[in-house]
Amino acid sequence: MDIRALLNQIASAEVQLHTTQFLAPCVKGGKVQTRVAGMVYTLAPQPRQFEGWGLFQPVDQQTATLIAEADLPDIAAYLQHFSALRLRLVYRFHNQTWLAYPVNEADMRQRFKTVRPVLVHLVIEGDAFEQIIARWNGASCWFEEIDRRDDPAIAEILQSNLKQLVPVEELQFKGITPEMRSLYDLVAQRTEGFAQPQQDEKRLRQALKLGGGELHQFQDRGDYWTVDWTTSDGVRHTSAIAKDDLTVVSSGICLSGRDRDFDLQSLVGVMEHQEW
Repeated sequence: MDIRALLNQIASAEVQLHTTQFLAPCVKGGKVQTRVAGMVYTLAPQPRQFEGWGLFQPVDQQTATLIAEADLPDIAAYLQHFSALRLRLVYRFHNQTWLAYPVNEADMRQRFKTVRPVLVHLVIEGDAFEQIIARWNGASCWFEEIDRRDDPAIAEILQSNLKQLVPVEELQFKGITPEMRSLYDLVAQRTEGFAQPQQDEKRLRQALKLGGGELHQFQDRGDYWTVDWTTSDGVRHTSAIAKDDLTVVSSGICLSGRDRDFDLQSLVGVMEHQEW
């Protein structure tokens, strides 16, 4: 194409631009795009803070005014032009944008040569762990709907385990997939009470409670913890406890070299009865 023909194309596109209304998705503070006569225009929406699906009218080559919010049938028709992705919601990233994780890692790897969480825009319904259908337009992922084919019990089970602060390595139920474990781990990382020190404290506290003792504090020593705790009769002890299986590294009293025969739970009874 020579320069004169190109200039004529640009001039024709600019004329058409001012008379064209177009449907587009928009995130808060973002821009909208349209294609006119083969030319792609990126425009700032007015009002600037609009978020959603809108019908826009270009004002000039930089700005487009929101005429009305788009109807659901028009949005559905727009999205049908793009490939579908099945994802599970992780957490709200910002406003109506969520982080989501693929339901099928192999499918994502085949299509995108990588497996990673993705941002999904204009998510108007759903919660963490729920499965959705999104559409990929080559640059961004847009929410279409909650995936009605999914078993809602899966999200409920994952949410229940999260509330109980079940560690990801202990997560187990019928139908669980590696993708669900990865998803659960992503959600857990942003959930209060799931930080590693808090998980360590919970583990030690539960073991002592089962034996009848009470945790006061603990310190990380690398492969083991130094645990400060009391028996049910209020006697205080300090013991070294292995991290991997809570076996006793050093009880704090003489156990005739048999410290490692006990774990933290059974150590409580030993200390209370002082049989060694």
